[in-house]
Amino acid sequence: MYSARTGEKLDMIYWIEGEYIADAVREVTYFMRDWRNNQLKNIDMRTMDIMAASHNLLNVTEPYMLISGYRSPETNAMLRARSSGVAKNSRHLRGEAADLRLQSRSVSQMARAAVSCHAGGVGRYTSSDFVHMDCGPVRSWGS
Repeated sequence: MYSARTGEKLDMIYWIEGEYIADAVREVTYFMRDWRNNQLKNIDMRTMDIMAASHNLLNVTEPYMLISGYRSPETNAMLRARSSGVAKNSRHLRGEAADLRLQSRSVSQMARAAVSCHAGGVGRYTSSDFVHMDCGPVRSWGS
């Protein structure tokens, strides 16, 4: 995975034999921070699991581009003021969501892979060319 905003790259194994690797979890938390103000929030690893499972189903080697991970309340409020598509109680505020892009796959392909995991929320944002994945209740939206 690499960050669309900072250019940072994250390529790691975060889970082995049923256990999350503490150093990797810390690295994920830092990588998925709110890049606007560098605030951190522990990332719910269930979101990473959904992302990894979806990526495997897509059969790609290209890393995800992270558009948005954790969002501080200030960042979420700023984005809400700019767009009606930003939820007031976004899962991003809890460290439970990621907005992702792949150059080699369409929004529709990515969303179908995520939905097929039967875990969490999947949002299609075709006009903005990204898919939202979160570890909340199973649901989907967008076009």
